Amino acid sequence: MALGQISQYAQHGDFVRLLRSLGPGVLRFGGITADENVAWTDAQTPRPAWASSTIGPTRLQALGKLARRSGWQVLLTVGLAHYEPEAAAREVAAAHRALGPYLAAVEIGNEPNAYASHGFRELPWLAQGYEEEISNYREAIDALTPGAPIAGPDVSGSGAFGEWGDEEALAQSPVMLTGHHYPLGCAQIPPPSIEALLSPASRGAAAASLDSYLTVAGLYGIPMRIDEANSVSCGGVAGISDTFASALWATGYIAQAMADGTAGINLQGNPSNCPGYTPLCAPDLTALAQGALRAQPEWYALLLTRSLIGARPVPTTISSTGSPNLVATSFSAPGHVLKVVLVDNEPPGTNPLALSLSVGAGMGAAQVMRLSAPALSATSGVRLAGREVAPSGSWFAPKRAESLVAHAGSVALELAPSSAALVTIGPKAK
Repeated sequence: MALGQISQYAQHGDFVRLLRSLGPGVLRFGGITADENVAWTDAQTPRPAWASSTIGPTRLQALGKLARRSGWQVLLTVGLAHYEPEAAAREVAAAHRALGPYLAAVEIGNEPNAYASHGFRELPWLAQGYEEEISNYREAIDALTPGAPIAGPDVSGSGAFGEWGDEEALAQSPVMLTGHHYPLGCAQIPPPSIEALLSPASRGAAAASLDSYLTVAGLYGIPMRIDEANSVSCGGVAGISDTFASALWATGYIAQAMADGTAGINLQGNPSNCPGYTPLCAPDLTALAQGALRAQPEWYALLLTRSLIGARPVPTTISSTGSPNLVATSFSAPGHVLKVVLVDNEPPGTNPLALSLSVGAGMGAAQVMRLSAPALSATSGVRLAGREVAPSGSWFAPKRAESLVAHAGSVALELAPSSAALVTIGPKAK
């Protein structure tokens, strides 16, 4: 759990600038270590023997400064693997004091559906038993912080959500439902690959997963957040998770999840794990201490999709004589603006796709922002609109964007294999 390290970046480094470049968002502090290895300590709570690291009031106060400076809210995980409701209640109270309105919600436990397999609970371990423990936690939390916002159940995947999400919604009335998604497993056979990550089969599984999550959320009218997602589980795999392929996957998945109706997505990361999955990282210990973070390929997916926040998804149909490995999602933005996200997952060397976007007779000029890199396996050289993120963390679109004009209600463009684009089409000038 990187809370201790990241909270220090309120005072130095480029993390605040990087967050501001995306607009408002939600930082999640969670993962297996947050639940199993990190303990809360304060004057009333000594460090337990099982804890490999701790957080306390000082770190949460620093986190509050980071939230206020960046404008980002915080989704905070408190530990449940080690059953300590009173300590968790004191942590939530301190978080509420430090963060105020920037505390989006508190999650109790990380992937609790897997506790039995990790040796933290005895079989049979079911959602009902989890909810009984959560109720005890909430009683302790409410005694110190009445009405603290709760999110959950933070399951490891949608396969468990039919039971666990349903129980959570009924028993806890959370402000948001949460769950995880990783298209590839770290120990799967055959082993994970770029080809598998970008395959239609991977997207089909993601669509089914989103449907499982959103069906339960829709039944209760509770927002659904994919609060932990990335390419390959268990921290990622070098040569896949740190490459441009991960940026293409992330662009397609984020747009897909937004179009399906999720309330938000968190890409899991760790600033000290450059070879694994992480949108930002520090190349060495000195840079980590200074907060000199660099943008990994996935960061560019966040930059490309940031303008979709607040836009409304519209139906998108792909018509083709072949079977291109293409992702296309469309959104209606304020001012009658249409935004189309395109991801061509075909391998390098494939012919470019000649696309015709049917946008309607009332649409006029279009601007194109392309995402590219030298190769799918590239770990550097990623460009958005021809520009990379500066060492300081800033990125600015060029003053003169690539532009096209709609003719007879259609916009024609060419999309190179192994690339993505955001096409923004405005209405005709009157």
